[in-house]
Amino acid sequence: MGVFSRLSDIINSNINAMLDRAEDPEKIVRLIIQEMEDTLVEVRSRAARAIADKKEVERKKAEFEARANEWESKAELAIAKGRDDLAKGAIAAKRKAQEMVELFDKEFQAIDQSLVKANDDLEKLQSKLKEAKAKQRSLEIRRNVAADSVKVNRHVYDGRIDEAMARYERYERRIDELEAEAESYVMGRKRSLEDEFRELEAEDDVNAEFEALKQRVAGRASNS
Repeated sequence: MGVFSRLSDIINSNINAMLDRAEDPEKIVRLIIQEMEDTLVEVRSRAARAIADKKEVERKKAEFEARANEWESKAELAIAKGRDDLAKGAIAAKRKAQEMVELFDKEFQAIDQSLVKANDDLEKLQSKLKEAKAKQRSLEIRRNVAADSVKVNRHVYDGRIDEAMARYERYERRIDELEAEAESYVMGRKRSLEDEFRELEAEDDVNAEFEALKQRVAGRASNS
């Protein structure tokens, strides 16, 4: 399936408009890039042949210029030797060589113009190819982002997660109830003899620390 029918279609194409009309933009942009790359190879190949032709024409033109100069020298020699017949023949040969030089010159100019056009087309084609590849990267990024978003949302809004969280909350509630039950067993229970002695010992420790602190404070006061 070809997207473009000729090079001018590529150069004048509106890629965004083409993608807006496409049912499958990613497929279309791949086809566009493939056809542009194929056309790029073809245009470069033609340009390479034209450059080779230009070199050949330039070489042949130089050969006939040398021939024309050579026949002119021979005509001068013939005139100097009194051989007018040979001089006229040399002049005729020189004119034919000059005609060939003019033909090759026109061909050279035509090839040169075609190379200028090819270079301009290549620049425009490469610009369009760059645009198409940027659009392809943009589509790939958007597709990946959308796919990731779908995956995340699928997990976020999956009922199994809500159900698991609800089970976790019920489990926490059960632990709270067990802890409360354990605490309820010691509520209102009479203190044991050991508990009362521990409290007395703790009270003695507090009193001892209190008296020591009072003495330090009184000592600092007397010194001042």
